[in-house]
Amino acid sequence: MTQAPVTTRATRRRHDREIVMLAVPAFGALVAEPLFVMADSAIVGHLGTAQLAGLGVASALLTTAVSVFVFLAYATTAAVARRVGAGDLQAAIRQGMDGIWLALLIGATVIAVVLPAAPSLVGLFGASDTAAPYATTYLRISSLGIPAMLVVLAATGVLRGLQNTRTPLYVAITGFVANGVLNLGLVYGADLGIAGSAWGTVIAQWGMAAVYLVVVVRGAHRHGASLRPDATGIRASAQAGAPLLVRTLSLRAILLIATAVAARLGDADIAAHQIILSLWSLLAFALDAIAIAGQAIIGRYLGADDPQGAQAACRRMVQWGIAVGVVLGLLVIVSRPLFLPLFTSDSTVKDTALPALIMVALSQPICGVVFVLDGVLMGAGDGPYLAGAMLVTLAVFAPVALLVPAFGGGLTALWGAMTLMMTVRMLTLLLRTGSGRWVVTGATR
Repeated sequence: MTQAPVTTRATRRRHDREIVMLAVPAFGALVAEPLFVMADSAIVGHLGTAQLAGLGVASALLTTAVSVFVFLAYATTAAVARRVGAGDLQAAIRQGMDGIWLALLIGATVIAVVLPAAPSLVGLFGASDTAAPYATTYLRISSLGIPAMLVVLAATGVLRGLQNTRTPLYVAITGFVANGVLNLGLVYGADLGIAGSAWGTVIAQWGMAAVYLVVVVRGAHRHGASLRPDATGIRASAQAGAPLLVRTLSLRAILLIATAVAARLGDADIAAHQIILSLWSLLAFALDAIAIAGQAIIGRYLGADDPQGAQAACRRMVQWGIAVGVVLGLLVIVSRPLFLPLFTSDSTVKDTALPALIMVALSQPICGVVFVLDGVLMGAGDGPYLAGAMLVTLAVFAPVALLVPAFGGGLTALWGAMTLMMTVRMLTLLLRTGSGRWVVTGATR
């Protein structure tokens, strides 16, 4: 009578240790990534307004290009973790190498498109005549680092699948420091201007990719895994990533629609929206760290033919997601009088943002469930369902958001639509995890 609760508590403690060991370093690595752009902005900002504007346009394009292919990390994590759970480390690393080769192929294709099309891409963003040349210069040079960043994504997925999130944290921190030093030296020491900032970032990115490749290659040699490209494996990696690409594009569409609607509401609304969106993105890093832990843990349990362990881990991570969401929501409510003045002194913008921030705070527990279950289903390799669920979410969100200006709703109403979007995502994910159909065991799905 007394042993079951003890076993349950022991299981919870084991899951808690795994989640913390994987999520905390993952959070550090996630936060380090956007610091690249912040460091570049701080350094380039002192060159002039036109240079900073050009950097803003080019960075938006580059960030979009890299984020679209984030499936390289997600799909690789799940596939590698399954093979780790099955006890086949050789196949796990071989799967990871397929993902890295796919990253290099995609990166080379992106460079081939961006180099000649850079002026046209900058023009689509409406850059001014003074900012456009700087944006084009930065975009062309920085595009040479895209293959490196995609390799970093795929190799990060390999290490996460191997239950190692500390190495990505160390590499991210080292890369951030190197990026800052190189940018300062090349922008001001070598007097290369915005081109120096781009070259500094490219060198730092390839340095990070090189470190990852050394780690993965050593693992391949240790376990006898082949390093040669395998067409079948690369094709399988692409097929696994395709549904996640659809999911990511749908999410990007939702965010673009929200920004477009906010712009139609007025200057104060779009300014407040950008502030809130930046906070929402920061909060997402904390929740995404738990999702990353979920990808690695769930994949390992399913690969080890332990469906009960996978479901127990899923339940515990949902509890973590809700708890972290509640804490984040309370922090937003408590800190809102201090947060807004950091971004604006305009009282109209503050007044517009304040009620919308409350909406964001209240939605954080929902976001916690969404991020966790998203990670669980990614770890299970349930990409097709995630793609379909996100398309349904987009279909629900788009008309509601587009009707906000027509019905005289303001920014709070728009973020109400964003909360509806997250609620729909939560319901679709709960429906799937509750059905148990995601629980497919074995080294491959």
